[in-house]
Amino acid sequence: MIIAGNWKMFRGPDPHALAGLDAIVAPPFTRLRDCVDAGLTTYAQNVHWEADGAYTGEISAPMLLELGVTGSLVGHSERRLYFGETDETVALRTRAALDAGLRVIACVGETLAEREANETEDVLRRQLSVLEPHPHLVLAYEPVWAIGTGLTATPEMAQDAHAFIKSLLDAPVLYGGSVKPDNAAGLLAQPDVDGALVGGASLDVDSFKAICQTAARIRS
Repeated sequence: MIIAGNWKMFRGPDPHALAGLDAIVAPPFTRLRDCVDAGLTTYAQNVHWEADGAYTGEISAPMLLELGVTGSLVGHSERRLYFGETDETVALRTRAALDAGLRVIACVGETLAEREANETEDVLRRQLSVLEPHPHLVLAYEPVWAIGTGLTATPEMAQDAHAFIKSLLDAPVLYGGSVKPDNAAGLLAQPDVDGALVGGASLDVDSFKAICQTAARIRS
């Protein structure tokens, strides 16, 4: 079972407070070195598809590998919503990162309007159509309406989405969307939920540890 913490554009906790934790952390770029040096499994929050070039504000897979970074998130809903990420650029980033030797957590999920219009499966099918199975590819199902809103998909909703995703692409699937210590057990106990991509709760050491401990109990 995989637990990953996405710190987004927050400095995040002291990496040494998480030392020894069986989890992934995805800090902002300025803290990648701190997390690597603390011995944490460290992912970037984004990665470009070119190894170098005139791409101001981007970072490449070779640069991340040089820092000791293990992998990267790709296609997070906030990248899609605010920064023009498309299914095609998600595919480019994913392939480049995997080819370079990074691991990838590629994010998919529907908006509230798409869910209310019964378009969830169509959206997931489209987003997954550009991705291919790979031993180092993990998917994260993040219903956009449940990110940063306090809303969470029910365990049954998560299970249905994860089962559908796995019917299209053979890869582990994490749930992401307001995962907290008090709802983690119900979500992680679902047969097709292979872990969690944790946002706000990963910024608090005790909350993040509690989610990891829940995952460890379920896994055992």
